[in-house]
Amino acid sequence: MKNTLQVAAHGDHEIVMTRVLDAPRHLVFDAFTKPELLKRWLGAFGGWELAVCEIDLRVGGKYRWVWKNADGMQMGISGVYREIVPPEKIVSTEKFDEAWYPGEGLGTVVFTEQGGKTTVRQTVRYESREARDGVLKSPMESGVSASYNRLQEVLDSITGATARESA
Repeated sequence: MKNTLQVAAHGDHEIVMTRVLDAPRHLVFDAFTKPELLKRWLGAFGGWELAVCEIDLRVGGKYRWVWKNADGMQMGISGVYREIVPPEKIVSTEKFDEAWYPGEGLGTVVFTEQGGKTTVRQTVRYESREARDGVLKSPMESGVSASYNRLQEVLDSITGATARESA
């Protein structure tokens, strides 16, 4: 599974995405929760940037992300944090400004570390099977895969900097 995103339908309403990252769990958790790190990897490829990244990381807190490209196109998403267990788990809602699937999603990200590598298991539960199937047919998988590849590059730059600083 190293360097490869695994995507699978689960039950009638869920998509499960799994990726192993070569970094300790606390750094991966930080990369999911700190705006200065998220802006470096989440959807930050192919001419897109995460221009707005607001995070109120507490239960009941909200987040707001807006991606923009050079042509002025943008895509926004927002949600509410339902559960946060650093550095193990994040549960939050997601709703896109211009919905490309009906309803709201509920995302659960679990971080598990073994041998200095972190497995990220991201589950998104949709309101219907039709919504889930529509997302599976969309380019979501290639976008998530590219984001996780970029995340690994960011983590490599952090761990490389940390190793050089302690030398």
